[in-house]
Amino acid sequence: MRTYTLLLFFCILAFSANAQQWQTDFEQAKSLAAENDLPIVLVFQGSDWCAPCIRLDREIWATETFRKYAETHFVMLKADFPRRKQNALSPEQTEANARLAETYNKNGIFPLVVVLDARGNVKGRAGYERLSPEDYIKMLESLSRS
Repeated sequence: MRTYTLLLFFCILAFSANAQQWQTDFEQAKSLAAENDLPIVLVFQGSDWCAPCIRLDREIWATETFRKYAETHFVMLKADFPRRKQNALSPEQTEANARLAETYNKNGIFPLVVVLDARGNVKGRAGYERLSPEDYIKMLESLSRS
């Protein structure tokens, strides 16, 4: 019985490893997008201070509907700008996020969602909108086709 329980645990672990993965490395995100012919959804957020960012995370990104869809339709790339010390990113990640902001978020808008092709070309922009996960997906898809 213990063997079956252990096997079940590893199957669940393997399945969850294929769930939506947030990338934090732009070059890796571009590589994944090119390999899988997917758009990149770059999200600029202030995870511990920006109320609309927190709502976007809770109402869209964290939903089962969005996560399931994103697994096979988007490469999700997060550029977080936390303010609290306990949430501080590594100096390398902070610098990488600042470089992304210099290119894609010069006005410092939070949240900002930028849909990119695999080369990093902007296809469209969005922010927090009171939409269902299904409607937000439709909006991202329409931006990725423009």
